[in-house]
Amino acid sequence: MSYFSQLFATLSPQIKQYLVITGNYWAFTLTDGALRMLVVLYFHQLGYSPLNIAMLFLFYEIFGVITNLIGGWLGARLGLNKTMNIGLGIQIIALAMLTVPAELLTILYVMLAQALSGIAKDLNKMSAKSSIKLLVPDDAQSKLYHWIAILTGSKNALKGVGFFLGGLLLTLFEFRGAITIMLVLLSLVWLFSLYALKQDLGKAKNKPKFKDLFSKSPAINILSAARLFLFGARDIWFVVALPVFLAVTFNWDHWWVGGFMACWVVGYGLVQSVAPHFTGKKQSKVPTGKTAFIWAGYLAIIPAAIALALHFDFQIKFAIIAGLLIFGAVFAINSSLHSYLIVSFASNDGVSLDVGFYYMANAMGRLIGTVLSGWVYQTYGLEMCLWISTLFVATAAMLSTKLPNPSSG
Repeated sequence: MSYFSQLFATLSPQIKQYLVITGNYWAFTLTDGALRMLVVLYFHQLGYSPLNIAMLFLFYEIFGVITNLIGGWLGARLGLNKTMNIGLGIQIIALAMLTVPAELLTILYVMLAQALSGIAKDLNKMSAKSSIKLLVPDDAQSKLYHWIAILTGSKNALKGVGFFLGGLLLTLFEFRGAITIMLVLLSLVWLFSLYALKQDLGKAKNKPKFKDLFSKSPAINILSAARLFLFGARDIWFVVALPVFLAVTFNWDHWWVGGFMACWVVGYGLVQSVAPHFTGKKQSKVPTGKTAFIWAGYLAIIPAAIALALHFDFQIKFAIIAGLLIFGAVFAINSSLHSYLIVSFASNDGVSLDVGFYYMANAMGRLIGTVLSGWVYQTYGLEMCLWISTLFVATAAMLSTKLPNPSSG
């Protein structure tokens, strides 16, 4: 232990802060993924219908849109250390709400707890992504891209691990015991964060007004619109349509579906972590709008190919599974590119305003995709979900052509 203490003491203040922020983000992500799986499996055991279970997460997505918008403003006024710690604290409250006796866990009550969890998640994410901007010098764009890729990729990989963790904890300790364990562990992380995070990180020199919530930067507005369509394209077939299709068409039980989706998320996160190696890092290049356009073009081909396989009834199981894996890898690179570009384009003074606005668009894309996923699949089937996904990705690609280079953003 003393060796690690000495090693930590020799690190630069920037690296120390990066490690604390990343550790916070990892701890939160594990509980977020585990909580989602716990809620799905537990309420499935209680006999709730898929629609009722889906409704439990409705407030989670809606409040994500609101939180990203207001959270950026709060971060600029209070400092990112405070908004990150507030996010951890709210997640602790959400977990505590779910430790009540089973008879009190009504749909509305759990929806409210999930609303708090959604607020906490987006406060935590906005704070983590914004903080990295302030820890890397402006002339070190390649390092910024590398750090963002690691932070984003590790988060998604751990979210998949969280899915497994949720199922394991439910099996070993039942719902209330599992929630209590996560509550205690996250509380310890929160107390350490209160002590270790640098004061006033990310606080704007000039207090932003509420009207400053909406970005005035054309580059950020364009990138935010592209992000909305990119994540709408993923969730329109991934959130509801695909799990139901796997269960109904392939006759997979919920453990197979959940395990497959968890593995997909882990793989997706791992690819995000190494995305710079696919997009020019070896030549010391950083992504531009043209890079985002090219990779979105690659991505648009994949759901279209899967839709054609479904239409012509050609090797459907192989097309779905292989197509999903390829889509996940290429989507991960697209997402990592966008995550770097927003942090690069954001202003140093009040960085969380720009990042919060951008992730508001991200949350709006998820919300639109989730709603369309259920409605389009129920009405027209998975093939139509995939064609709309293709259209959304193509729109994101065309928007990317309007982006400037990061150095001139």
